[in-house]
Amino acid sequence: MNELSINIHIAGRVYPLSTIASEEVHLRAAGKLIQDKLQEYSSQFNLRDQQDALAMFAIEIANENMALKRQISSSAMETQAALNEVEDLLKHVQL
Repeated sequence: MNELSINIHIAGRVYPLSTIASEEVHLRAAGKLIQDKLQEYSSQFNLRDQQDALAMFAIEIANENMALKRQISSSAMETQAALNEVEDLLKHVQL
């Protein structure tokens, strides 16, 4: 794999990263999302310290992550229940 060196700018700092070409666009989009959210929080809540905006965004992302994990877990349980039903039905099928 060919690694690229890119720079992501967040809260006035530059973060050098190594990535593969197929992930570059996603990393740049993530950096832009973070920077846009920081600007949104800073103006919405009149924040002077970027650390506060970073903390607020971290909480938002962690909450979304946990909600997605709960949703995935619930979906996995529903899928497993459906598979169990299919297996039970197939036990009675004779070829």
